[in-house]
Amino acid sequence: MQKSRPADPGGNPAVPARAGLALLLAAVILFACGCGGSSSSSSASGAAANGGGTVTVMARSVPGVGTVLVNSKGFALYMFAPDHRRSVTCTGSCLGTWPPLMLPAGVKLVAGPGVKSTLLGSDPGPAGVRVVTYHGWPLYTYAGDVKPGQATGQNGDVNGGYWYVIRPSGQPEIPAS
Repeated sequence: MQKSRPADPGGNPAVPARAGLALLLAAVILFACGCGGSSSSSSASGAAANGGGTVTVMARSVPGVGTVLVNSKGFALYMFAPDHRRSVTCTGSCLGTWPPLMLPAGVKLVAGPGVKSTLLGSDPGPAGVRVVTYHGWPLYTYAGDVKPGQATGQNGDVNGGYWYVIRPSGQPEIPAS
């Protein structure tokens, strides 16, 4: 976790950090809600591109880990153990590797197939944009998952803690020791 800003001896140290954070958050929002220039005909992507829209969480079988939560594009969703089912603790450079699943203002959160709507929610996230939660856990994607149906970040000990995919029950998939 990064808690300090780079020093700028000639000016305000917050200006470069804020500009970089704003660009990073814009990229995360576009990635997480599928608002990019995809030619996909999925209702989540199409609705988001037309304004308003939805962020959908669904369950899918992923090789090596079984049935876990995924976003509307089929990318595995992870929880970060240091979040302790409370709030986003992945900040700074961590956000580049583990972008949270964002819920922009005016966008509806939808429980897709296999997901319990009663476990879905959102919490305040970086820079005031809400982050989707499941059973209290903020949800993240992993930049190392380059195609849908992967869970290459599972059981990774990086950025200050362990990362696990999460089951539709709301429980993380923690491997037996």
